[in-house]
Amino acid sequence: MSKFLTDAAVQEFDSEVKHEYQGTKSLRDTVTIRTGVVGDAYKFTRMGKGLANQKASQADVTPMDISHGRQTANLENWNAPEYTDIFDQAEVNFDEKSELATVIAKALGRREDQLVIDALASVTFAATNDENPDTGRVFDISGTRNFDLSAIRSAAAHLDDIEADEADRHLVMRSQAMAKLLEDSTVTSSDFNSVKALINGELDTFMGFKFHKIGTRKEGGLPGVAADREAFAYHKSAIGLAIGMDMKTTVDWIAQKTSWLANGMFKAGAIAREAQGIVKIQYNETI
Repeated sequence: MSKFLTDAAVQEFDSEVKHEYQGTKSLRDTVTIRTGVVGDAYKFTRMGKGLANQKASQADVTPMDISHGRQTANLENWNAPEYTDIFDQAEVNFDEKSELATVIAKALGRREDQLVIDALASVTFAATNDENPDTGRVFDISGTRNFDLSAIRSAAAHLDDIEADEADRHLVMRSQAMAKLLEDSTVTSSDFNSVKALINGELDTFMGFKFHKIGTRKEGGLPGVAADREAFAYHKSAIGLAIGMDMKTTVDWIAQKTSWLANGMFKAGAIAREAQGIVKIQYNETI
């Protein structure tokens, strides 16, 4: 016998997942987004800098010859399915349904984060600013230091040097790096920072960066081998996230499983638009 859920029940569950997703997504707002993408690829356009010039009276103007580059984000399909019998209950327990919605939403959110992290890590990095828009900057302190305030200063100085906008700067780090940073009195003192770090033991922004913590994740998380770990500082315009199908859910009865299949899905891809606006910080987590 076939089983059906009312449209209202499906929409209610979809809304629940989307609500949880909005609360759990971490890195979506830190990058440039293109939605409604058709097909399996999207080309982000990057425009170089222009140089104003003079012209003599009645002479032709000289075009700035602004360079145009294109970076292609390949879109992939992602699913977060789970078989469940909660929809068979005469009255679906709200807490149980909410828990399933949270699990699906967090799985989708972590996967979307990983697309951004992988795009950051895919960049070619150099120890100096070679003024190449396709090359990021790396500060490797793994031989002598853990994540510290000096590394953040170096990242900020690089973004200042390339004249990246002071707004929309972000720093993605492991939770352990944040804990280490909070040991620095310069960071936690109200003389240098807001009282949030003192009251909550948390750090939201510092030196113009919005901080984002990433824990240990099965999706991969931030790169690292043994004690050597990586964090990334970047400007919002440096990474592009193309979304073909934004997060949605379906609930279907699968007769062979005699169970409902709740599935969250999305289609997206990320790419480094301007690697020069990305800084990789390599540090030793055990020092």
